[in-house]
Amino acid sequence: MRIHVRRRTAAGAALALAVSAALTACGGEEKRDIARTADGKTPGGSPVAVKEPLVATFDGGLYILDGETLKPAKTLDMPGFNRVNPAGDDTHVMVSTDTGFRVLDTSAQALTDIEFKGAEPGHVVRHAGRTALFIDGTGEVRVFDPADLADGTPRGRTHTTEKPHHGVAVELRNGELLTTLGDEEKRVGAVVLDRNGEEIARSTDCPGVHGEAAAEGEAIAVGCENGVLIYKDGEFTKVKAPEAYGRIGNQAGSDHSPILLGDYKTDRDAELERPERVSLIDTRTGQLRLVDLGAAYSFRSLARGPHGEALVLGTDGAVHVIDPEKGEVTKSIPAIGAWKEPLDWQQPRPVLFVRDHTAYVSEPGKRALHAFDLDSGEKRASVTLPKTTNELTGVVADH
Repeated sequence: MRIHVRRRTAAGAALALAVSAALTACGGEEKRDIARTADGKTPGGSPVAVKEPLVATFDGGLYILDGETLKPAKTLDMPGFNRVNPAGDDTHVMVSTDTGFRVLDTSAQALTDIEFKGAEPGHVVRHAGRTALFIDGTGEVRVFDPADLADGTPRGRTHTTEKPHHGVAVELRNGELLTTLGDEEKRVGAVVLDRNGEEIARSTDCPGVHGEAAAEGEAIAVGCENGVLIYKDGEFTKVKAPEAYGRIGNQAGSDHSPILLGDYKTDRDAELERPERVSLIDTRTGQLRLVDLGAAYSFRSLARGPHGEALVLGTDGAVHVIDPEKGEVTKSIPAIGAWKEPLDWQQPRPVLFVRDHTAYVSEPGKRALHAFDLDSGEKRASVTLPKTTNELTGVVADH
């Protein structure tokens, strides 16, 4: 996916710095600054301007931060466990709540009235200028043009899967819609429909299907408990794992590489497996290669760089850069302190979020967030926040 983020004016940059200082300082003068700016607005009443907005969740709310300085511009209270994903334009972020998907306007620094209601909102997939939402509790898929969010709830396309399940969907450039197959008990594969809802292809050779990624040439993969399932040129191809149980449940793709990055787990009975190998799946040849990192990672550790490089945030605190063609770690960027993945998937753990040439890494144990230049490995910015963050994302416009 080619990434473009609109540059925003920085009229409020100085004030954003003042907000950050007020959040961490003490004393009478600083307290008066908090009273004046903690609502995320300038003294004149307009929101503090932020460049390349980021959104981080914490227990009970969201932070909106400036992507260049990492300074917080606005704090929003939102009870419950909330998840965040890019909506697909340069302004909005999707927020998964107890009632469905809500839309956050990072420019206005407020939730909009737009809501895609439904129990158990799941995956958000951006591809080819379209955004697909999957609601697990109903099996409903909503696909829309994210540019339409500025005008209210987009009409878009609606599809309901055969049975509700924890699934995922993606719309291809030609209008074909790929969705997973399954029910509340098991997930088995995927199906592709044309613009009229007619079935084009189907495969049930993907037990435990989970996750989605797109590679160069619009090869779409979903993960299985024994490899991956690839859809390309109108048909499915199964790439088997080297072990009988080789689960690839999370993947990351790039328009600049035909090779997908995936996790790789081999212990079916583990309460929480902490793997140290990742998978590289070549969508041209169907070859699956494993790379040993020498450190564990979590499902929030995978990303792709601007040149198609595979990126993994390890529990050793480094961002490991992998050449997908060679299957080798070419460098490791020291980012944060060593960490261990918690047993509960909803508990905070470090997150890697990449936008253009910048890698953002959260460090919940220190309430910190850092930005690194992927080309040089240099740290661009760092901030300590009032509360421990959990998920991290930002605005990302695809064209």
